[in-house]
Amino acid sequence: MGNALKYIIAGILLCGCACSENGKDKPDDPVTPPEESKDVFQYTTTADKLRLFEETTYSFAKPGTAPQYVVKVTGDTYQTVEGFGAALTVSSCYNILKMPEKERTEFLRQVFDPENGIGCSLVRVAIGGCDFSWDYGESGLSEDGRFTWCDTEGIGNFAPHPMDVKYVIPVLKEIYSINPGVKVIGSPWTAPRWMKTDAKLSGAAHYSWTGGRLAPEHYGDYAAYFVKWIQYMKGQGVDVTAVTPQNEPLNAGNSMSMLMYWTDCRDFVKVLGPALKSAGLSTRILIFDHNYNYDNMADQVQYPLKVYQDSEASSYIAGSAWHNYGGNVSELDRIVREAPDKEIYFTEASIGTWNYSFASCLIHDFKDIFLGTLSRNGRGVTLWNLMLDDRNGPYTKANGSCTTCWGAVTIASANHVKVEPYTHYYNIAHCSKVIRPGAVRVGTSGYTAAGLTYQVYRNTDGTYGVIILNETDTGQQLVFTTQSHSVNCGVPAKGIVSLRWKD
Repeated sequence: MGNALKYIIAGILLCGCACSENGKDKPDDPVTPPEESKDVFQYTTTADKLRLFEETTYSFAKPGTAPQYVVKVTGDTYQTVEGFGAALTVSSCYNILKMPEKERTEFLRQVFDPENGIGCSLVRVAIGGCDFSWDYGESGLSEDGRFTWCDTEGIGNFAPHPMDVKYVIPVLKEIYSINPGVKVIGSPWTAPRWMKTDAKLSGAAHYSWTGGRLAPEHYGDYAAYFVKWIQYMKGQGVDVTAVTPQNEPLNAGNSMSMLMYWTDCRDFVKVLGPALKSAGLSTRILIFDHNYNYDNMADQVQYPLKVYQDSEASSYIAGSAWHNYGGNVSELDRIVREAPDKEIYFTEASIGTWNYSFASCLIHDFKDIFLGTLSRNGRGVTLWNLMLDDRNGPYTKANGSCTTCWGAVTIASANHVKVEPYTHYYNIAHCSKVIRPGAVRVGTSGYTAAGLTYQVYRNTDGTYGVIILNETDTGQQLVFTTQSHSVNCGVPAKGIVSLRWKD
């Protein structure tokens, strides 16, 4: 078991072992360097589960001994990275708080401690309820898990909702005691129902948790809602680095939802932006927060680019956020090409009963979500739900909730002690452990091969972080060279490797 996983003992998190599930010994791997010193830290996960974020350490390569597979780190620089993590929904926090105190602290340290854990530094939270904002009705604070922070008409009735106060805020505070550098992206699933009108903007009230659009006469109220939410979170010690005006603005069928077409977004941002500025808030605005294929709505294609065409709206927007439930990450190529000054974040993807295979999800998601987004100037990745239980919840009791989703980790509902990591945990760990907040992606030249993808980052402390994916059936050998050192690295077949070293 690698040092990065020692905080989670066998009874809490069953990972990092050197044996397969059927008890077979780990096969010899001729491309893995011998352990000699701690110049280089390597973390390895393979699709066959024989290695699960296994830590090894070894020396820099000696001069003149490097094989031919050399990758030279160049002086070219690209985007700065904010971090990696997962969503902290009410359901995730409910499960975390059900853990005994010792095990809960160990788990949170494992996830968020940058030195002794994997160092997650970015989380996403819902502004109000979502399809994972319930607690099996134990508290009676929400009838079915759906709520906002202003359910009574009138912005003067804004108040922190008891569900978030009871679950989300305490977990965030414990996380900040472990890692004060964690940043938050906030996303609402809907505006308060009294702010909504029908989909045709006819002026008719649409007092519903689902569908409808934000009534133009309530743009000011909704902007104030954002300001008050950010201010409250700041008062709790929570750094809200960015907000999105609407989660999945083209999806009216979620358990909580609201349509916000690109024209609505354009017009609302011209109210929200000045409201944030007048309040002295530096929170950035990320628009869209939806799928690569724009849910097949022809008039919404290139949604962010359409909004950016309005210079006033664009001046308040830092960039865009993306999900992968439809379309392909290559859609970002056009977004980056036509708006190179705007940021890119990936904010949501799920695993669950409909798509899960450890081998395929491990490889595909790392390639598509992490390497795919980061190669297109992505600044951060959050996945959907840090922790759910073995009943896939708790999820809200409403049509449109995902009843088949799994978290990055699953906790046993019988005792809330045993935690099982899924592929999203390992995907996040491989990036967050070696690419620290403020890292800059740097250029490379040299050896390439089909099925082999790698990226190199320079961290603010002078270390290098490297992430590598080998999709082939054969182990690969690589040597990364900087002005000071050479690092000889073995990448197993169907495997992910992360490296970190001080130059």
